[in-house]
Amino acid sequence: MTPRTAPFGRTLCAMVTPFTPTGALDVDGASRLAAHLVAQGCDGLVLNGTTGESPTTTDAEKTELIAAVRAAVGPGVPLVAGVGTADTRHTIELTHAAEKAGADAALVVTPYYSKPPQESVESHFRRIADASGLPLMLYDIPGRTGTRIEPETMIRLAEHPGIVAVKDCSYDFLGTQKVLAATDLAYYAGCDEHILALYAVGAAGCVSTIANVVPRQVAAILAAFDAGDTARATELQLRATPLIEAMMNAGLPGTVTAKALLTELALPAGPVRAPLLPADEKTTAALVAHHKMLTCRR
Repeated sequence: MTPRTAPFGRTLCAMVTPFTPTGALDVDGASRLAAHLVAQGCDGLVLNGTTGESPTTTDAEKTELIAAVRAAVGPGVPLVAGVGTADTRHTIELTHAAEKAGADAALVVTPYYSKPPQESVESHFRRIADASGLPLMLYDIPGRTGTRIEPETMIRLAEHPGIVAVKDCSYDFLGTQKVLAATDLAYYAGCDEHILALYAVGAAGCVSTIANVVPRQVAAILAAFDAGDTARATELQLRATPLIEAMMNAGLPGTVTAKALLTELALPAGPVRAPLLPADEKTTAALVAHHKMLTCRR
């Protein structure tokens, strides 16, 4: 097997954006959380993604967050900045701002709501790649955007030297394998239940939401596989399944559940911004129970 390429690290956390109790950007909290996640096993961080509440943070806040986290973790930790919008021009502007603030790559989601055809999707990504000084990680999440990056489109986009990676939330395992077989794109599992499955067929790693609260456990799944202990990797992935389901498939966005757990763990998080609402006490108690069950086991 040829060595897998992981241009931005292997275990990436889709980091929440901490806010103060009044809802302002918590720069100090973000710096402390980022340093904690890296110390606990995250190779890189994804900032200003959906889990980072990018729909409700301003352009200035996005830039300030990148600069603060860069200062906190130093130059050796890859930072991937979410820059995706439904507007190609605005996305290019955010990409330039992210580069100036210290990002190493840009995470670019498919334009949403307008449901562009594949020709427009391809043009969107190519124009951003042409204009960017940063390598791009494409974000394929049709359940949120309404539009898939079809495998044939992805294979054509892989020819662009500036497009190097994919965060995969397509829920199309066959399509993903087709692209892996045909290109050198570094795939990152964007769905926590697919971390091991995608890694086993050649992915670079993961962009994990649950890594906000169990970074060491997520990193351990991939480390076990790399060590050749596939049975241990499988065990660790399955152990994480109840927490994955509670955080990602129980009717609430991962941002809400991650922030609820982080608060209980006395780590920086703060409130979510409207229209999101915080998790209720019953949900939070269940999350804490699943977290304890996972972290107390060896």
